[in-house]
Amino acid sequence: MKHKKIYFNRGFSVAETLVVLSILVPIVFVLSTFQKDVFSLNSSLQGGLTAQFEGGKVMRSMVAELRSMSPSAAGAYPIAQVATSTITFYADVDNDSSKEQVRYFMSSGTLKRGVIDPTGNPPVYTSAEKVSTLITSVVNNNSTPIFYYYNSAYTGATSPLAMPVDQLVVRLVKINVIIDKDVNRPPGPINVTSQVSLRNLKDNL
Repeated sequence: MKHKKIYFNRGFSVAETLVVLSILVPIVFVLSTFQKDVFSLNSSLQGGLTAQFEGGKVMRSMVAELRSMSPSAAGAYPIAQVATSTITFYADVDNDSSKEQVRYFMSSGTLKRGVIDPTGNPPVYTSAEKVSTLITSVVNNNSTPIFYYYNSAYTGATSPLAMPVDQLVVRLVKINVIIDKDVNRPPGPINVTSQVSLRNLKDNL
């Protein structure tokens, strides 16, 4: 009578298992890290593009309002105040045939817009200011102003007027907003820049 040989599948030994794990663990770690970096980079780039788009949209609105400035409802000069991080002027920004007082200003890393409607007769600007947020994560500092001012001698390469600026001589305003959603992650600061000629104040025609 013949005896049948029986074969047993003994599987992996402990040593073999350790060798496999020592190879697989680094591979899994590298792949998961790579995937995390890809998602992080994609998120950062998306955030940068969004900031640039939103900043550009706000900039166009600011330029349009500054360009349309004119004397206040009481006849005051179109520009009320100028500084490196704020400008106050008068313009009909809601198309109601009345000139509002508009203020762009920086507050705790946020560029904001304040509007005061005139009241009374003669008109005064003493009602509550309606403040709205324009751009967050603004990183301008004392060495990088938001607003630069130029007189009628501006040629394109002229240096801005030194502070304090007499608003009566301002004929062009340059706006430079630096946005950085996360200073510790790429793509880094984004500059949104534009300039506006104050058409209602031109005296060099």
